[in-house]
Amino acid sequence: MKEQTLAIIKPDGVARKLIGAVISKMETQGLTIKAMKLIRMTKEQAKGFYKVHEGKPFFESLTDFMSSGPCVVMVLEGEDAISRYRKLMGATDYRKAEPGTIRREYATDIEKNVVHGSDSPESAAFEIGYFFNALEIVTY
Repeated sequence: MKEQTLAIIKPDGVARKLIGAVISKMETQGLTIKAMKLIRMTKEQAKGFYKVHEGKPFFESLTDFMSSGPCVVMVLEGEDAISRYRKLMGATDYRKAEPGTIRREYATDIEKNVVHGSDSPESAAFEIGYFFNALEIVTY
């Protein structure tokens, strides 16, 4: 089933100049970029985006990190895009990620793990809408 998912190259990935390498992996896996922009979230915007994690022990450090520098946010589309992109990202703990995954190859920390991706169609709908309006998502 063709679906869309949100992908983020986190501040550590942008700072380490990994944007091209990460996008290349996405495209090689048959995922199509339908929207993309470089942003810098404020702390409040990061808290709004990650509100599902509010109250968890890592919430403050996560939102501090995600507002610490620019991110690249994208809408990816493809057959089973959510599960395919999550597999490509690899496990949150990069040490447990499969060889060839983005996190295994580029992550340096469990939090500074280069990428984010939606985990369900419901979260994808919320996350895409958080950063993009309908006019910004291109059909081609």
